[in-house]
Amino acid sequence: MSISDEQLAHLETLARIALDDGERESVREDLGAVLAYFDSLSRLDTEGVEELVRPVPLSNVLREDETRESLPRSTALALGVETEAGFFKVPRTVEEDG
Repeated sequence: MSISDEQLAHLETLARIALDDGERESVREDLGAVLAYFDSLSRLDTEGVEELVRPVPLSNVLREDETRESLPRSTALALGVETEAGFFKVPRTVEEDG
C-alpha cells in the first residue's frame, strides 16, 4: 500500500515534524509496510475466535487504605528548607497580574 505525498504531508503536519527528502522516503516505506501488514491481518478468517478484551486478567494490586499516624507538624516542617508561620515557604511560581 502506498502513501501519497498529500497524505505524508498531512501526517507531518499532525506530528508537527519536518522531514527531508530522504526521511520522507524512509517513512513512506515504513508506513507502507505497516499498512500492508494490517491489510493482511484484515483478511484473516476470525470466524469463531472469541474476542480478547485483555490479554492478562485485571486485578487490583493496590494496598488497602488504612489510616495511621502521620509525622507531627514540627517534624515535617523541620525537614523543609525554609518555613514561615507553620508552613513550608517556597519560591513563587505564578506571577500576579496587576
